[in-house]
Amino acid sequence: MGFVDFIVSLLRDPRAFIAAQIAAGPVAAYGFVFAIIFIETGVVFFPFLPGDSLLFASGFFAQGGGFNIMLLLAVAWCAAILGDQCNFFIGHFLGQKIIASGKVKAMTPERIAKSEAFLDKWGNLAIFLGRFFPFIRTFVPFLAGMGGMKWHNFVMYNILGGVTWSTLFVLLGYFFGGIPFVQEHFELLIVGIVAVSLVPTVVGLVRSRMHK
Repeated sequence: MGFVDFIVSLLRDPRAFIAAQIAAGPVAAYGFVFAIIFIETGVVFFPFLPGDSLLFASGFFAQGGGFNIMLLLAVAWCAAILGDQCNFFIGHFLGQKIIASGKVKAMTPERIAKSEAFLDKWGNLAIFLGRFFPFIRTFVPFLAGMGGMKWHNFVMYNILGGVTWSTLFVLLGYFFGGIPFVQEHFELLIVGIVAVSLVPTVVGLVRSRMHK
């Protein structure tokens, strides 16, 4: 299965996809959650991975016993915190080279400008707030590292943001995933989560083009 097909399959039927990982054993299931969250937040090349919807769907399976809720939360916390920390160091040591290479197609001038403006407006707090916006979630720690943010300041907001973001979406799935209406429209709800989380990015791009 190609990488694009993999992502499409995850978005199309997340319950079946995660159920398959659970059936393969706890190591595969928890490892899968860790890998997707870590890569989305920690590797600047993959800002489009569905972190929000994956956490929600995983929380749903914790309700039925497929995941242990406390272990799932611990895995999500570690992945989110370590991912951002990795991204910070990538930006610090390789940021200028990566941008100059132009190989990160998702890192368009508009998205870089939006993320930099987000950092300028909110300062250190942007590390926490950026968790809740796709693309910005991936680019902010990268740009913070590249821009010389103090590491001890970054760590504090990284931990606070990583724990808050991952806990919120896991518990939303845990407490609301079993509601009959949610179960009947689960795939549609996942698409809705992705769409809503993309709204700020789309609005920013539209406004940028209108200003131009």
